[in-house]
Amino acid sequence: MSEAFGKHAARGPIGVFDSGIGGLTVVRALRRRLPGEDILYFGDTARVPYGTKSSATVLRFSRECLGFLARRQVKLLVVACNTASAVALPVLSGAVELPLIGVIAPGVAAALERSRRRRIGVIGTAATITSGAYRQGLEAPDPAPEVFERPCPLFVPLAEEGWTEGEVPRLVAHHYLDGLLAEGIDALILGCTHYPLLRDVIAEVAGEGVALIDSGEEAARGTAAVLTARGLANPRQAGGRCTVYVSDRPRHVERIGTAFLGEQLEAVTLVDQSEVPWYER
Repeated sequence: MSEAFGKHAARGPIGVFDSGIGGLTVVRALRRRLPGEDILYFGDTARVPYGTKSSATVLRFSRECLGFLARRQVKLLVVACNTASAVALPVLSGAVELPLIGVIAPGVAAALERSRRRRIGVIGTAATITSGAYRQGLEAPDPAPEVFERPCPLFVPLAEEGWTEGEVPRLVAHHYLDGLLAEGIDALILGCTHYPLLRDVIAEVAGEGVALIDSGEEAARGTAAVLTARGLANPRQAGGRCTVYVSDRPRHVERIGTAFLGEQLEAVTLVDQSEVPWYER
């Protein structure tokens, strides 16, 4: 750690970025676990989703998001995007001085710990499932558990439209989960930052015998451990602020972001193109 970075770093903010607004559920978990920490969140809403982009493009976008937050003197960076965690984190980890935490590895570790029958389900966007990042992590141990995956694309619009309870999301959850449950899974990774909004419905359909693994909660747990280990934890016990930046549609984020964050959003700031040319190709 350089002298410039280390000086007063404990009172610096945590940086979090995602391709859109879903990462606010990770911020929600961070604020529950670390109420004294200031958090800067950047949602790249001009270029969402990352899952349809090439690996090279995801890496470039991730570097730009990281640079935006690093210039604001964050002390640690959480990559809340599953696609960026799978594609960019391995490269970025060796290229920057900041501690970096993704959402995939913490979720994998928690699922391996909590599964007793070694039969683990993973749900996520089609891009996340296709990346194989969760499967690769889960199958690393010897012996490896049985892994069963299912993309659940309708969960994202349901979460954004606020349809998180009732018959419609319950029917969708049964459609996606019944096949996984028939395989005898006893742990289920929620591999998308939107899915915690549907946790109650997913838990109802999955039943008490299935442990739900929220990767955002596990990333928050890992963040707390890293801050403590590196002497970067803010001594303040409460009163941390959350500042939200986006690259497009700030009013849209203000309208629906409160449900993701679990508290009233303060003003959402639109990042000016003169600082970072988000639309440059």
